[in-house]
Amino acid sequence: MANLKSLAKDTAIYGLSSIVGRFLNYLLVPLYTAQISVASGGYGVITEIYSYTALLLVLLTFGMETAFFRFINKTEEAPLRVYSTTLIAVGTVAAAFAAVVLFFLPSVAAALDYADHPEYIGMMAVCVAIDAFQCIPFAYLRYQKRPLKFAALKLLFIILNITLNLIYFVLLDCADVFYAFAINLFCTSFVTLFFLRELTGFRWVLDRRLLRQMLAYAWPILVLGVAGILNQTADKMIFPRLVEGQAGKAQLGIYGASVKVAMIMAMITQAFRYAYEPFVFAGQNEGDNRATYAKAMKYFIIFTLLAFLVVTGYMDILKHIIAPDYWEGLKVVPVVMAAEIMMGVYFNLSFWYKLIDKTIWGAWFSGAGCAVLIAVNVLFIPRYGYMACAWAGVAGYGTAMLLSYFVGRKYYPINYPLRSIGVYVAITILFFTVITLTGRYFDALWLRLLVNTGCIALFVAHTVHYDFPLSGLPVIGRYFKKQ
Repeated sequence: MANLKSLAKDTAIYGLSSIVGRFLNYLLVPLYTAQISVASGGYGVITEIYSYTALLLVLLTFGMETAFFRFINKTEEAPLRVYSTTLIAVGTVAAAFAAVVLFFLPSVAAALDYADHPEYIGMMAVCVAIDAFQCIPFAYLRYQKRPLKFAALKLLFIILNITLNLIYFVLLDCADVFYAFAINLFCTSFVTLFFLRELTGFRWVLDRRLLRQMLAYAWPILVLGVAGILNQTADKMIFPRLVEGQAGKAQLGIYGASVKVAMIMAMITQAFRYAYEPFVFAGQNEGDNRATYAKAMKYFIIFTLLAFLVVTGYMDILKHIIAPDYWEGLKVVPVVMAAEIMMGVYFNLSFWYKLIDKTIWGAWFSGAGCAVLIAVNVLFIPRYGYMACAWAGVAGYGTAMLLSYFVGRKYYPINYPLRSIGVYVAITILFFTVITLTGRYFDALWLRLLVNTGCIALFVAHTVHYDFPLSGLPVIGRYFKKQ
């Protein structure tokens, strides 16, 4: 239980930086959608290019972030030697990538259909290279259990980014996507200056023996990561190829803006991941923690299902995050959130093969999920548009999740409380049905919000009664124990 409390504390801090940061970052969505019209396709450009940068970030870190946690917690390895080797390896690859792209910039931009704006590609190539390098100092902060600095730097980037965007897009009325990319590059570079302590004070050494071992461990994670990020971004890369021209960019912009409303699920998953990964690897020498992993899975599912109900229940309010011209795409939000929950469950399940050093399984699972996702996109986008993108995510993540669960039962069985989890899923489906019908048949906003709030309250009441009794909470728990 002490381990779970530590996990909850770190998740809360990481979650603060992630959730508050993403919330602040949401300010960019109404800003961009208000300043950049749907017809211009400008927001579609931003959505597409950022999907490429997400894939590139995975390629440029090539599984070394997870390998770093695996090897730095091995008693036979010197922590700073592991850290230094990882820094040099990732930094060298990132620098080489940026140099190659800038050297061949006109050709690269033309291949991506941005021959008229190669500067977009150049700026984001340098930006993603710096981001890849920063992943390792950020991972070192997590290893040292310094979530406060981690959170502070993440928030610094976001606040600075938002401030500069407001200056250029509102005060100076510069409605050009060029400034979105330029500001991102500046802010990313600026944050690097605050890693002086993490990048100095030790000898930079490249241990070739250690690097070979880390690469052998990391390459299946790279495949897993590529497949995983394609599950998140392939639709945004494929869509403009199947729906060409300005119409394709416009529809992609609508889809990309609507997906932002669903990103609260990604915030929770990311916050949990930041805390859970070092937690699992640090505890691998403390005995069998499978019961703890099972509890963590259940609590993760409970909170993500609650988030699902909150977002769908208050969609009438949250939809104002994006401009009204983009509201037609909001029907994808519940589907995208369901896919994000499956992705989070898959992440939780993934530790069995990481702990037994069989990461090749992750490559197979993610590869299968990615193949399903791409197939659904290619087959159904021409007919169903961006709704096919949303359902492709469910199909892809669902495939990877189920494969990991059933294979894991053989190699690293964990007794997950499936019955209890199933009850929460059933309750969520019931309440979501009520919320959907309320939105369809009730015209009065206050009545819809009242019914939806009641559904959320009943879910919380069930959770408190069965899994989070008030008597176990600090301060107010003393009152309930006396009753």
